[in-house]
Amino acid sequence: MKKLSYIFVAAIAAIIASCGNGTPKADLKNDIDTLSYAIGMAQTQGLRDYLTRIGVDSAYMDEFIKGLNEGANSGDDKKKAAYYTGIQIGQQISQQMIKGINYELFGEDSTQTVSLKNFMAGFVSGTLEKDGLMTVEEAQVLARQKQQDIKRAQMEKVYGPWKQENETYMANIAKKEGLNKLDNGVYYEVLEEGKGEIPADTSRVKVHYEGKLINDTIFDSSYKREEPTTFRCNQVIPGWTNALTHMPVGSKWKVYIPQDQAYGDREAGQIKPFSTLVFTIELLDIEK
Repeated sequence: MKKLSYIFVAAIAAIIASCGNGTPKADLKNDIDTLSYAIGMAQTQGLRDYLTRIGVDSAYMDEFIKGLNEGANSGDDKKKAAYYTGIQIGQQISQQMIKGINYELFGEDSTQTVSLKNFMAGFVSGTLEKDGLMTVEEAQVLARQKQQDIKRAQMEKVYGPWKQENETYMANIAKKEGLNKLDNGVYYEVLEEGKGEIPADTSRVKVHYEGKLINDTIFDSSYKREEPTTFRCNQVIPGWTNALTHMPVGSKWKVYIPQDQAYGDREAGQIKPFSTLVFTIELLDIEK
């Protein structure tokens, strides 16, 4: 009897070892069985690479198989389906959303992070549609504003000296004689006076131009390309729209655009955040 018990225990251990986490053994008795196995096997093409991409550690494949079996065998159990979906979305929050938000706000600074606790408090309230401190619409507006504020503060830490240099430059421009002022701190100097029509903000215009930073770096020039460019006046940075809608056709101006009327705290190619832009703009025509 004792000997039989040892044999029985050994047999159970062998079964567990062969199945692992309840993984079913193939039992191909007919064509449907064989087809089922083949389809299951075929569906795993690329799965290991996908699991690696989404952060599943290969050391925990047994846990993955355990969850896989539980999910596959849950059928239409709505309670289990809700739980598994919650786990899945929670993992996406942890592995993708939070990391993406942190990178967007703080860049490579891994010492800073949004609060997971407060993120989840807002996420749960929004999901249940109750006990929220604000509406979803209010949250979207507030989130955009706060993201802009935080990102701007981060950019100011990095580009503070450059920002100050550009502000000083514009303050000196404001004192310079012979310049004309437009709204929102845009200044211009008339190089050639045109007599033609003045475009509206919806007008499509043909221009030649050259853009420089305050250190005389040329970041763009239609003159160098030897071809004027055409666009609608309201499809460019605010400082450009402001200047063009005051320029008669045939004019050539030198325009000084402060950073808040250009790209602000954004980076655009050679244009660093908080850059004042100095353009020579020649308005050639208004396209009808």
